[in-house]
Amino acid sequence: MKGTVIVFCLTVLLPVGLWGQTDGVARGVQSADVLLQGGASSEVLLDEGTEHTNGRYDHAVNFGVKGGFTSSLFLVSNFMLNGERITEVQNNYKIGYFGSFFMRINFRQHFLQPEISYTVDNCNITFNKPVPEDAGEDYLAETASITSRIRSIEVPVIYGYNIIKEGPYSLAVFAGPKIRYILRKASSVTFDNFDQEGVSETLYPINFSVTAGVAVTISRIFFDFRYDLGLHNISKRMTYHPVIEDASGELLESSNQIRFHRRDNVLSFSFGVFF
Repeated sequence: MKGTVIVFCLTVLLPVGLWGQTDGVARGVQSADVLLQGGASSEVLLDEGTEHTNGRYDHAVNFGVKGGFTSSLFLVSNFMLNGERITEVQNNYKIGYFGSFFMRINFRQHFLQPEISYTVDNCNITFNKPVPEDAGEDYLAETASITSRIRSIEVPVIYGYNIIKEGPYSLAVFAGPKIRYILRKASSVTFDNFDQEGVSETLYPINFSVTAGVAVTISRIFFDFRYDLGLHNISKRMTYHPVIEDASGELLESSNQIRFHRRDNVLSFSFGVFF
């Protein structure tokens, strides 16, 4: 009799217990499906505003700031002093600085980046002055120099391509045009050891150049190196008071005593951050 009761209990209770376990598993699977569906919908909502790439989020438009240092190089052409052409000049590199605000418009691997910068470029060149016709064999050539400190507002617009774009890291190359407005009242050009007195230079206020470079980005921080190539002469005119006298004691004609044409090329390094 007892055996009959035990068999009856096992027959009734065991399926009920198994049904409860099966129902719990089914409910767990259903909950997991709901979570997965919710995660998928969250991902869809995220993709509507940003592009998710292995942990990095690129907005369609980024803003940022950057600052850095510059080194200017003057390419001198048509340099005449005292009626003679100067063919050799020594560029003595000086450090300048700049600060920029920019906007980056992203197109997957490509981007367009307009910028506005306040820049201070410094440069110095030295050269040997022409040897006088009556100089003796033991004559030592004299040197003269031109030192520039140019303050300007610059607006480059660059197009870039991300060669590498993995997770928070990217490596990009870029190039584009740049327009510069020179703040002439805030800029200065100094002429040392010239025979003429009161030498001054007037610069063209608007200059054009092209820029190209490479940028490395780590999350929101980036570094870029670029080289700006000036496209035209920036020296508008030279003014001075001639002091050289000829054999009769009269002042020489000053029309061709100083002629100075130059383009400026700039190498720069910057550190920046995306907002």
